[in-house]
Amino acid sequence: MTPTLNGPPAPPADTRCDRIDRLRAALNRALRGKPGVVEYVLAGLLARGHLLLEDLPGLGKTTLAKAVAAAVGGTFARVQCTPDLLPGDITGFSVFNQKTREFEFQPGPVFAEVLLADEVNRTTPRTQSALLEAMAERQATVDNVRHPLAPTFFVIATQNPVEHHGTYPLPEAQLDRFALKLSVGYPDRADELDLLAGAIGDVSDARAGAPVLAPGDLADLQGRVARVAVQPNVRAYLVDLGRATRAHAGVTLGLSPRGLLIWQRVAQAWAFLKGRPFVTPDDVQEVARPVLGVRLGLAPDAARFVLDQILAGVPVPV
Repeated sequence: MTPTLNGPPAPPADTRCDRIDRLRAALNRALRGKPGVVEYVLAGLLARGHLLLEDLPGLGKTTLAKAVAAAVGGTFARVQCTPDLLPGDITGFSVFNQKTREFEFQPGPVFAEVLLADEVNRTTPRTQSALLEAMAERQATVDNVRHPLAPTFFVIATQNPVEHHGTYPLPEAQLDRFALKLSVGYPDRADELDLLAGAIGDVSDARAGAPVLAPGDLADLQGRVARVAVQPNVRAYLVDLGRATRAHAGVTLGLSPRGLLIWQRVAQAWAFLKGRPFVTPDDVQEVARPVLGVRLGLAPDAARFVLDQILAGVPVPV
């Protein structure tokens, strides 16, 4: 392995390896015509973050989540969030066994490796908070007993940006648990034509293929991402950008230290996807909008304007 100026060793030479290419191809087959979205999804997955997809129904959010689970060879669970959903419906609950005369834990959908929380803003804050511990600590506490989740546990939550009647907006504490906020958007005309052509004669409604990663591959890739070097001047650039969000007049809640850590991890993942063992200022800027868009509490148009000002106002290290 090649040493770096930063101390930790760089990832081996297969940074841009076949596994990444196979994973990228599998997700692009499932979500047609959205290579940019797929790249950010991969960055969030490799950074051990979670995704918030804010978009209209029917644009492929569920298909994408199923494809991620299938590609990494993990279990998939889906929770349709409704106002009557209880925390135990997500984490699981204890059931008394008449034969053994003991309580037995029945794990909930949070124990899958990939969890889709559909329309997460339609369930109550009490139930939303059941996801907090799982997302932040990869464990669930039920009846004062802690149950570990999969090390690669990955949440994709969705919400509809149009319908707000009967919804419960996610609090800042929960929004900060997501690494990225993405919008899939409508496909191009050519991609919609291909979609219709591919559906003829297909009675299934799933485009999730076979696993492309072997057991342990995802954890190995995530470990390699964590070792991508971040030089001191790039770290200083990140800190200056974070402090600029706190000083900007258009931002009511600036970036937290946890948000900075997430930003750095996603930038490491982005560099890894581009085949480099170190992070550049360009990597930091490339992931700025989806990382900051989920935690600055701004409307999409306002967020784009404010982030452009912040990125333009902080000197880029040479």
